[in-house]
Amino acid sequence: MAVTSKTLFRGAATTTVTTLLYTVPASTKTVVTNIAVTNTAGSAATFTLSLGTAATPTSLHTTTAIAANSTIYIDCKQTLATTEVVKGGASAITVNFHVTGVEIV
Repeated sequence: MAVTSKTLFRGAATTTVTTLLYTVPASTKTVVTNIAVTNTAGSAATFTLSLGTAATPTSLHTTTAIAANSTIYIDCKQTLATTEVVKGGASAITVNFHVTGVEIV
């Protein structure tokens, strides 16, 4: 069994809250360990994150407020099975996601 720490997603959010950020590869389990959400704008924004099946993921954060020029750290330790996903988006493209975890093959 190989365990690999990796960045699952790093980048700017889209304004579509169901944007696919990560899909668990075939024959793999993934543990999402941490998520950092940053807002680089001078005004507040909101973000949404969900985990689980592609069709009906479970909400982790729904329209959560993030202050101007700030970061929210989420320590989650959530296990995802093959083909499960991380989805998210924000009210502005000045919001960035950094999702880290481990893949287990």
